[in-house]
Amino acid sequence: MALMPNIVGKKPAKPAQRRKKFGDLDRTDKLLLRALQADGRIANVTLAEKVHLSPAACLERVRALTESGFIRGFHASLDPVAIEAGMLVFVQVVLDRTTPEVFKAFKAAVQVEAEILECHMVAGGFDYLIKARVRDMRAYREFVARAVWSLPGVRETHTYAVMEEVKETFELQVR
Repeated sequence: MALMPNIVGKKPAKPAQRRKKFGDLDRTDKLLLRALQADGRIANVTLAEKVHLSPAACLERVRALTESGFIRGFHASLDPVAIEAGMLVFVQVVLDRTTPEVFKAFKAAVQVEAEILECHMVAGGFDYLIKARVRDMRAYREFVARAVWSLPGVRETHTYAVMEEVKETFELQVR
């Protein structure tokens, strides 16, 4: 069974010099993107049948979509509870100064914290929104003391512990 190209763990593809725009993708490219989002481990032969291409043409199109930067990689979705990371938290961060140096130092420090899944600079009443997973409240207290409060420039934080995950998806709408 030939699976999709092995690009797990690789850095996102650099945009090709003549990168296609999303509007330039045809119906088949969009079908491929939808199918791969739903099942990144789909066998190439099965995928080809699904989008009405030969296996060789299908594989070439997937490679082109990857090289063009539309496909950034493939990953496995793990059960957070099973790997002892069942507590999801969101942390609002307010910086003491909003200078390029503080932003740069903060961004660099966030990259090395394994519990931090996402970090977004936002507009509004705070500077960054962090999404993190830890084992439990005790682990969160250790994480926030060790990692969050020691991030460069942090003046204030507000944490929101998730009581129930109502919707979680990684699939983007492909029209």
